[in-house]
Amino acid sequence: MLWKLLIFGALTSLILVFLLYKGFLRFNYPDYQEFPIQGIDISHHQGTIDWTRLKQQNISFVFAKATEGGDYRDPDFLDNRTNAQKCGFAFGAYHFYRLCKTGIEQADNFISFVPKSDRSLPPVVDLEFGGNCKTAKSKEQIITEIQQFIDKLEAHYGQIPIIYTTKDFYSQYLQNHFLNNPIWIRGIYGKPELVDKREWLFWQYANRGRLNGIENYVDLNVFNGDKEKFEKLTE
Repeated sequence: MLWKLLIFGALTSLILVFLLYKGFLRFNYPDYQEFPIQGIDISHHQGTIDWTRLKQQNISFVFAKATEGGDYRDPDFLDNRTNAQKCGFAFGAYHFYRLCKTGIEQADNFISFVPKSDRSLPPVVDLEFGGNCKTAKSKEQIITEIQQFIDKLEAHYGQIPIIYTTKDFYSQYLQNHFLNNPIWIRGIYGKPELVDKREWLFWQYANRGRLNGIENYVDLNVFNGDKEKFEKLTE
């Protein structure tokens, strides 16, 4: 009898892992009453998107990858921007920050590619260790260069950039810094809480979401606030 229970438990665990991996189950299901404004972030990895089908779902905003490092530009960004705006989504662009590049050259890359647009969401800088490059820079130098990146984008677009980050990157580099910049935090295993109790503005609660109109996985996010607070971001 015991071996049957063990086999059943093992099979159940395997099925749960499979469903989580494939995105049919998630660790987080944010309450719509608490987080009525929901959205996604995308890049060329999502492939061709059926925007008509996507529009029929509970999606209010779209952030799309625009640039990375000093010279990379996402090949689908301009199409994603055009289609998202045509469908009436609030739209914003993000940059994946490479630690081995300077903040100035990365800001120049973003600014030269992402047009100014009335009522766009603020630009976003993606700060995380995953997929990043190695660097011998000191913590102080990295913080200084991130600040240079942020300052240049704010001066150009007239909006305070949002910082997307993970808990480990936040703890190591961002805590007690960039206090004027809203935080977009990744937390796929539970509702996030920053080490210093700082409030976050966006929460990426799933990285293997599934939506009609997108064949591949997609990141799912919520905004921490109501419609009035959200609309102020584009003013």
